[in-house]
Amino acid sequence: MGTINQYQFNIDVETTYIQDQSNPDDNRYVFAYTITITNQGTLPAQLISRHWVITDANNKVQEVKGEGVVGEQPYLTPGESFQYTSAAMLETPVGCMQGKYQMLADDGVEFDAMIPAFNLSTPNILH
Repeated sequence: MGTINQYQFNIDVETTYIQDQSNPDDNRYVFAYTITITNQGTLPAQLISRHWVITDANNKVQEVKGEGVVGEQPYLTPGESFQYTSAAMLETPVGCMQGKYQMLADDGVEFDAMIPAFNLSTPNILH
């Protein structure tokens, strides 16, 4: 029987290609991503900062670090979710993102909520 992790967050991602902000002739591909963060642990925790690693099809890597997400540092009690939408720009029609959120639990423990890798791709490019 497993123990319940008091520091457990589930992260769901949905992506969309933003055609009207993209310009393939200039190697500009814009993708929106909507993230839902759910506290599945037993302790409340606050999202303090983020660290993204964005890789395009040319293996060009962008790292993005900063406080919070979309200007907020959401505080999530057990069972609570926070959803936000942001965007990334690539020079290729396909790429991937992954990263982590640095969290601070009510008991003072800092931990990382890992964001699994997800693909960014224009429609009909990946089959």
